[in-house]
Amino acid sequence: MRVAGRDAISGEDIEIHFDRALTHVDPLLGTPERSGTFIAPGFIDLQVNGFAGVDFGGANTNVDDIGAALEKILSTGVTRCFPTLITASPEALISRLRVLARARASLAHGQALEAFHVEGPHISSEDGPRGAHPKEWVRPPDIEEYRRWQDAADGQVRMITAAPEWPGITKYIEQVTLDGVVVSIGHTGATAAQIHDAVLAGATMSTHLGNGAGSKDRRDAFIEQQLMETRLNASFIVDGHHLPQEFLRRAIEAKGLERSVLVTDAVAPAMCQPGPYTLGGVDVELRDDGRVTLRGAERLAGSALRMDRAITNATTQAGVTLGQAIVMATRNAARAGRVPGRLRGFQPGERADLVLFQTIKGRIEVLETYVSGQRVFLRAS
Repeated sequence: MRVAGRDAISGEDIEIHFDRALTHVDPLLGTPERSGTFIAPGFIDLQVNGFAGVDFGGANTNVDDIGAALEKILSTGVTRCFPTLITASPEALISRLRVLARARASLAHGQALEAFHVEGPHISSEDGPRGAHPKEWVRPPDIEEYRRWQDAADGQVRMITAAPEWPGITKYIEQVTLDGVVVSIGHTGATAAQIHDAVLAGATMSTHLGNGAGSKDRRDAFIEQQLMETRLNASFIVDGHHLPQEFLRRAIEAKGLERSVLVTDAVAPAMCQPGPYTLGGVDVELRDDGRVTLRGAERLAGSALRMDRAITNATTQAGVTLGQAIVMATRNAARAGRVPGRLRGFQPGERADLVLFQTIKGRIEVLETYVSGQRVFLRAS
């Protein structure tokens, strides 16, 4: 198969030949068949809790539900995602990981469920840094519980968000990272020293940096330490609600474009109408202004963001170019999440995960999405 258009990162007109992997990437001789069409590596979302009315952590969510949500995710140009489960009871996490593993193995496009992200339960129990996670199920790190997760998930847990202030956390980080799991710092009131120790133990990422921190003094230390730490990648929720624009610009500048990653932190209301929903058993609501909050409260609880909009938002709110925003959602995300076959962009041998899109009034509109060379979305004409 072949596609042609303008490389959204380099700006060059190119032609790509592929089957399951890219075989040839060449300069395009002549005019693109569709004027104004951009080609980018497929987007990667390392933190998506639900989508299109489906809560991945819902007690009654089944494989078909996950498949329906995945079809909508693919329509936004995402070709690899990490379904994310928040803090819950031990039994609930095991049950929900089993459903995700069945979905990954059985759905037609299940390979797009690249791996799983467990956000918690080893996070701060304090109001503020805990965010919307249920306090009653916050608990200390337990390597045996981690092993039960992997058994239930067919070994597909690849990211864990944890707070560095827990006793024994450094040993826990050392053990799980031996399995190739990414440990990300988040929902924490840790000191700079505790963050430093977590990085030495093997933590390599910050979960939605700027959100899920402690009191002001501790938050400032928490953020500053992670911005300065060159061994940490950092993810950002660019939805216009989670982060002030000035902070976002300064944080990306301090962290560096090469270590900045876009995530959606999407929950069930994404691509839905305002109203009541659930997040891992927690009651939330989508407001008319696009915020997702705890029901009847002001505290944010995930987002209704989609990755194509996150990329567009990054160009207007973070002051980066379209190509830079796409790198944050593709190559940077692949490196941070250890996604094989997606580290080099448009290079022969890489997975044929592609997205074709146009920009209309500055906003990305996805035309086609390919996963491992198979077209999984075609926009209706």
